[in-house]
Amino acid sequence: MIESNVYIDPKIAALQPGEATTDVIEWVKVSLTILPLAAPISDAKVLTGRQKPLTEIAFIFAEIRTREGHEGIGFGYSKRAGGPGMYAHAKEIAPVLLGEDPNDIAKIFNKLLWAGASMGRSGLTTQAIAPFDIALWDLKAKRAKLPLAKLLGAHRDSVQCYNTSGGYLSTPLEHVLENVDISRENGIGGIKIKVGQPDTSIDFKRVKAVRERLGEGFPLMVDANQQWDRITAQRFGRRLEQFDLTWIEEPLDAYDIEGHAALAASLDTAIATGEMLTSFGEHAQLLNGKACDFIQPDAPRVGGITPFLQIMQLASFQGANLAPHFAMEIHLHLAAAFAQEPWLEHFEWLEPMFNERLVLKNGRMQVPNRPGLGFSLSDQALAWTVATEEFGKRP
Repeated sequence: MIESNVYIDPKIAALQPGEATTDVIEWVKVSLTILPLAAPISDAKVLTGRQKPLTEIAFIFAEIRTREGHEGIGFGYSKRAGGPGMYAHAKEIAPVLLGEDPNDIAKIFNKLLWAGASMGRSGLTTQAIAPFDIALWDLKAKRAKLPLAKLLGAHRDSVQCYNTSGGYLSTPLEHVLENVDISRENGIGGIKIKVGQPDTSIDFKRVKAVRERLGEGFPLMVDANQQWDRITAQRFGRRLEQFDLTWIEEPLDAYDIEGHAALAASLDTAIATGEMLTSFGEHAQLLNGKACDFIQPDAPRVGGITPFLQIMQLASFQGANLAPHFAMEIHLHLAAAFAQEPWLEHFEWLEPMFNERLVLKNGRMQVPNRPGLGFSLSDQALAWTVATEEFGKRP
């Protein structure tokens, strides 16, 4: 493990605080942690030769402490590639937080964004901001002694939840069906399986088998991971309508707004997309273009909770449904604060990283009563940490 302790004068990073300032950030820690997966995982991007199987996930953790002793923790992540780059950029911009009032989250987000603006205002630059922004919201809710959902203003105390991790294309069909049974026994509220094979007849067989196992009415989603062209998506989407799917996810390239809009207008099945987009602006184009029925933002990818809340507001105004991607430990709170009934994606992959567990009951994930986001890093997460750097005064 690499450790360092670099002190930077807060006057360099922030303007002198005004009379309204009640606290200031004195210490920031950034860590790179590598989570190994139990077995390699493949979706359609692997079968089409565009990506290699997923074997590990890189996490960037940010820990923030203020003069008054308030603390917050947040994280971002990267699959397959980009983790070391995110960590490097996070270290570059971390000193910007020192001396700032932790209450001024929107102001701090903009400062962090402009600190790396020459690299763009989406992609890696925004993803490197996310751990800090999420940590500040965690800190704010902890200081208020409220779960983040309650700080934001919850519409519900639980969110309907579906499972993805049992339906990857690398999983044989008989095991997919076993996973379906296990998920239902564990109280899951919906099942999503991967599609997008070069031979759509294989996809059809798998979807048919899962629908028969689930029976009519149980929520079933499919995810093509951007692997179809417009004609395939249109034709195969029509064939899939007999299975009463809750949605078809990422049927086309993530940036094909016109194509997704055409599918959303022509198919009876809802279209879901947005997980690969990395800014509020990109999601705004998707929503304003009427390109989806379910928007699927990912707070660690778009830059944190601050831009995610903007996406939520626009989605609500546009009448779109919400189904955040991955990171249920964060998205549970955000989905609970969305006006329309959302969906939450369940992944057990991250459980070894945290000391706490979320509770699933009757198809819904329960909002915990713990302050903030309600999680802390486990000893296992610390053991998987490969690099850390600190800025400011060590608490």
